[in-house]
Order: sequence, then structure tokens, then C-alpha cells
Amino acid sequence: MFHEIHMMPSQKRTNKHSRSEKITGLSENGGKTLHRTKRGWMWNQFFLLEEYTGPDTQYVGKLHTDQDKGDGNLKYILTGDGAGSLFIIDENTGDIHAAKKLDREEKSLYVLRAKAIDRKTGRQVEPESEFIIKIHDINDNEPKFTKDLYTASIPEMSGVGTSVIQVTATDADDANYGNSAKVVYSILQGQPYFSVDPETGIIKTALPDMSRENREQYQVVIQAKDMGGQMGGLSGTTTVNITLTDVNNNPPRFPQSTYQFSSPESAPPGTPLGRIKANDPDVGENAETEYSISNGDGSDMFDIVTDKDTQEGIITVKKRLDFENKMLYTLRVEATNTHPDPRFLQLGPFKDTALVKISVEDIDEPPVFSRPWYLIEVDEDTKEGSIIGQVVAQDPDITKNAIKYSVDRHTDLDRIFNIYSGNGSLFISKPLDREETPWHNITVIATEINNPKQSTQIPVFIRILDINDHAPEFAKYYETFVCENAKAGQLIQTVSAVDKDEPPQGHKFFFELVPEFAVHPNFSIVDNKDNTAGIMTRRNGYSRSKMSTYLLPIIIFDNDYPIQSSTGTLTIRVCACDSWGNMQSCNAEALLLPAGLSTGALVAILLCIIILLVLVVLFTALKRQRKKEPLIISKDDVRDNIVTYNDEGGGEEDTQAFDIGTLRNPEAREESKMRRDVIPETIFQIRRTAPLWENIDVQDFIHRRLKENDLDPAAPPYDSLATYAYEGNDSIANSLSSLESLTTEGNQDYDYLSDWGPRFKKLADMYGGEDSDRD
Repeated sequence: MFHEIHMMPSQKRTNKHSRSEKITGLSENGGKTLHRTKRGWMWNQFFLLEEYTGPDTQYVGKLHTDQDKGDGNLKYILTGDGAGSLFIIDENTGDIHAAKKLDREEKSLYVLRAKAIDRKTGRQVEPESEFIIKIHDINDNEPKFTKDLYTASIPEMSGVGTSVIQVTATDADDANYGNSAKVVYSILQGQPYFSVDPETGIIKTALPDMSRENREQYQVVIQAKDMGGQMGGLSGTTTVNITLTDVNNNPPRFPQSTYQFSSPESAPPGTPLGRIKANDPDVGENAETEYSISNGDGSDMFDIVTDKDTQEGIITVKKRLDFENKMLYTLRVEATNTHPDPRFLQLGPFKDTALVKISVEDIDEPPVFSRPWYLIEVDEDTKEGSIIGQVVAQDPDITKNAIKYSVDRHTDLDRIFNIYSGNGSLFISKPLDREETPWHNITVIATEINNPKQSTQIPVFIRILDINDHAPEFAKYYETFVCENAKAGQLIQTVSAVDKDEPPQGHKFFFELVPEFAVHPNFSIVDNKDNTAGIMTRRNGYSRSKMSTYLLPIIIFDNDYPIQSSTGTLTIRVCACDSWGNMQSCNAEALLLPAGLSTGALVAILLCIIILLVLVVLFTALKRQRKKEPLIISKDDVRDNIVTYNDEGGGEEDTQAFDIGTLRNPEAREESKMRRDVIPETIFQIRRTAPLWENIDVQDFIHRRLKENDLDPAAPPYDSLATYAYEGNDSIANSLSSLESLTTEGNQDYDYLSDWGPRFKKLADMYGGEDSDRD
């Protein structure tokens, strides 16, 4: 409704304008006329409805001032929120219109400023004033939930009315204007399992004892409606996924009452035989199950462990099985929950039992010895071939196959022991020596004759028992001396003995002089009864000049059976000593030295004598040596080298240097010649060799010469080179040597060398031309 508002001028106005203003606009004062004295023009709040959908623009109000005479001299200007875009003013009339549809949820209040100016002067005729345009709400927004999808969980078996989750919806409309923002909740999907509080949006359980095992997931749809839920209100929905969490309300149950398993009797302890499982509908720790053997005849032979990953019971072998001893075992296995819930104990015991039968399968087993190891004791003087013990093994199978025995030679490399393959008796093959090897550790193998793959090894420890077969002897070599000034009854040496034997009661040695010196004039022996003896003097004073060394034979006995004894000789030297008994010198030669000569002088005299003797020997040897012309110089010794004469002949026409026929006829060299590599004075028997016929074979010739040299007593006793110089007889290729060219009276034709190729070009140039030969 439009109203005219007349503003009366006031004397206390601070405004420079003194005229009254009349403003027509939409007022909230019920059409009453207001008079203000502080301004020439003003208006109250304007109100508009949001979401206006009319064909024309929405009229807001009109601005007018008393200064406006209607002649168009004044211009109205609007500034502020939305001026020019949302709100448009007619600058001539002051009418205000809303140019666009407004949304209160976006902006509910607009503050604008208005002023009127003179078009001619451009000056304001009224001071700028402010006014408000307020947007009235309509129910144009539906309630919206804070989440499109809610997720919640609740333990199964919960009571009715147990809170699950609270959902919240908000409405963008003005809560202070009508019921547009008043929201009410209701459940569209999820009944009869759940309900919702219409005011708070709290979802609760509606049925008792809901079981997760029957149904775990629920989807609930909640509606929020404004206008207090009345018809015509707007609404929004959301989805709530509710999961029932598990509680331990189910005991484990075996799917079957009896299980059958089998195991070979050779299965070692710890071998798994099979798995059994008790099903528990619960999950997580509520389904954890512990398996145990409650009773049965196989409780000590088998065990069961729990697989934590699969919640299965694994039956394993606990002890060695024996088909021949027992073929079938029965077990009672129990499955129990490890985390029972006290709230559900009244439902019954949270465990179950099942019967497990295990059959043992027979296999071909290796032989079994009567003991895990054997210890045999034997005297070291036991004769070869003597039986020292026996090992026993048998086939544990029902077939009872025959067994043969053998010794692992890797444990008896010296083959000292052997075994009878039929009965396992061990006997000695070589003599024993406890002092060398007191223990022998061998391995005996028992093998089935019908199946050699089935074998068993067993250690046999053989201890060699000691017998008294070694005589005691001195513990070490004693260097004993007696002083020349020694007194009778003086101790000069303490001796002890050792014995390789080890008697059970320990060693006990006795010492005495040999019977021939039972009463020795110079020394005596005293047995100390502790395996030692003392050598004592029997007279006063000893002289090196008369006797420098004494030999004292001593007999040493042991006390084992049979008694063993040995004689040891103690060498006692007579020495010069000082007054305290310390040895000074034990050399008897020192007594023969003349007085007044020092040791250094005597050494110098001896060196001079030795030098003179050496010179005499060398002079005599040189004088005896006879001069002779050596066959060869030393570096060409015939024993190690081929003799080189360095003698070159005069060519094919030189018949004086040597006889060429000798090379072609071995018989020409048969006459004996004196050897030049021995002393000429030595006369040997002249060698006579059998004549060689003209066509003798080369191999036969060499063998004959070799035999003659081997049987020749004049041959030197060292390696030498024998040259036979045998070229053989005629060759079908004729001789290639120029030595026979002396029989040729004419010149030879060497032109054929030119046909032999470039390799023989040099020879062809040398021998090919007659002119060159004549030159």
C-alpha cells in the first residue's frame, strides 16, 4: 500500500534545505502520516517478496521531493546494494522497480542511498539519504541433510531402542517467518528393524536380538520435511547404511563327527597328517578356536596344533610309529572358543568334539640295531682273527628279511677290524697298539639282503686296553759329572723314568745297579721310592788323569704284570770344580798342556803345524802329476760333449785328408785302435769284432755295436757318445753327396735346377752356367 508522507520543516534542522518534502512509499505504519523535522524527505523500509514470477517487474516504491515541480528539472539517483542491476529507478519520476527475481537465501537485506540533483546546476537539492529494501521469505528450499550417505554400526543382539546414529537436516528458509524451516524426520525404508525420532533425527533399533549371522547389512532411508511435516511442505532424504557387528554368541561346531587319516610308520615326529576345522559363524577374535586332544589311545603318539590363519586344527605325529606294534589309533579332539562372551554363556557350552581315527601304514623299514651305539673293550695283545664283540640288527618288518653286516672303510682306513657279514661278529685283522691308537671309532652298516637300499649305520667305539708290553726307560738323557774333590756319600744326580704303558694303579719304578756292578767301588744308587733314584759317590776324590769318564749301567723295573725292565747307562764325567761344587772344566787334555803356555799360544802352534802339512801334501801331489797332451780341452770333455775337430777337408779332389771309402765301408773300421781318452800306460785287452758282411741291416748293425760297448771292459764308466758312421749300402735314388763325384770325368749338367722353382734359383745361378765354371 502506498502512503503519502508529509515532512514539516524544523528550525533545528542541520540540513541546508529548509523546505518540506513529501514522500510517497510503502510504509509499515499502517497508513499514518508521519512528520519529521530533521529532513526535507525520508521513507521507511520497503518490502519485496522473493522469487517473484509475474510478467512485469516488481514495483518497489517511489521517491519524491517537494522541490520537484514536475518540470523535469530534478534528477533522481539511486546507489548502493544492487542499484542499477537489481533495482532500477526512474530518474524523472523516482519510481523504483526490481529488475530481477530475488532470493532471500542469497541476500535478505539491501541498503541503498537516494539523492535528487538539479539537472541544470548538477547540485543536490536534498542531502543524500539511506533506505532499506527487505526481502520477505517464501518456502522455496527443501531440508538438506549434512551428508548424502551415513554409515553406522551396532553390535548384534542389541536391545530395542538402542541408539544407532543421529542424522541432521537443515532448511535454508527463514526460521523466524512461518514454518518454512521447521523440519520433521520420518523413516521411509528400514522398518521394522529401525525407527527415527521425528524431532532429533536419532535412529534406534526397533527389533530385539537381531543376528549378524542372519543379516549383516541394513539400508535405512530417512526423510526430513519442512512446514512441520504438513502437506505441501518440501522434503529431503538421506541413506544410512547400518552394519551389525559381531559378538561371540555362537560356539564352534564340527561339520562331521568322525574323521579318518592315515600315516606311514616312517613318518618322523612333526609330520602333519591332516586338518580338521570346527565352523564358527562368528568372525574375528570371536571365531578364534583352540584345538586339543581330550582323550584316546593315541594321545601320546599324536598332537594337534591350531593354524591361526585358517582356524584349523593340524594333526601331527608326536612319536615314532610302528605298524608291527599298533596299526590303528583313536583320538577325541575338542574345539573351544578362546574368547567367550559371558553374556551368552547361557546359550550353551562354547566347544565341540569330534572323533579322529588314524591308521598306520606298513613300509619297508631299514634294519634296527639292538643298541644306539656299541662299546667294545679289547686287550692290545689280542691275536689277529680273534672275535672281540658282536652287533645285532634285525628287520622290523613282518617279512623279517635277512641282514648282512659290513664295516664302513672310511672309518677304518687301515683295515684293522673286520666283521662276519652273517652274524655281525667283529674280529681283528691286524695287530693292535694302544700306545699308538688307544681308541678306534668305526661304523658298522646293516643292510637288507633283499633290498640293499634299506641300510642302517651304527657307531662302534673300540677301546684298546693296555698290557705291560713296554719297559721303562730314562726320562731324558742325563749329563752327569762328579767333582774331583767330591766326598763319599755325595748326591751327584737324580734320575727318573717314563713308561709308554698306563697301568690302572699308576706307574711304580724301581732302580738298581746291574748284578755285575751290584757293589760298585765308585758309585751307588739309592731308590727314592717315588719313581726317582739318586746317584751317590762311594769314595773321596776322583782324578781326571786316571779316569775321566765312568759308565754306570742301571736297571729300571716296573711293577705291572708281566714285569718289564730295561738297562740304561749313565755316563759320569770327572770335572774340576770350585770350592762350592760348580763345574769348571771336564777336558782331560787340559792336564797334558805344558805349564806356562796359554790357550791362545797353543792354538796358534796347532794352526802353523796344519798349514805346513797342507803345503807338503800339495807339493807332493804336483810332483807326482805327469804331463800329457790332452785329447780335448776341458770344455769339450768327451763325457758330456761331442768331440769337434774343426777340420775341413779339401773338397772332392782331396784324397789325403781322409779315406772316403771308410764312410761307405764299415768293415774298413774294424781294426782296433788305442783309446785316446784313457791313460796310455794302461793296457786293455784288444777288442776283436766280428766282420760285417756287405749287406748287413742297419738295425742289426746298431744292436751289435751297442752290445759290444756294453760288454767292453775298457769302456769308460760314464756316459759317452759312440759314433758308428754307417751310411748303409746303395740307395735307389743314388747318392746325393758330392764325395763320389771324383769318379765322374766330365762336367755335370745342372740346368735342371732352374726348373725347380724360385727356391732353387740361387743354386741354379751358382751351378747352372759353364762359362761361370770356367771363369
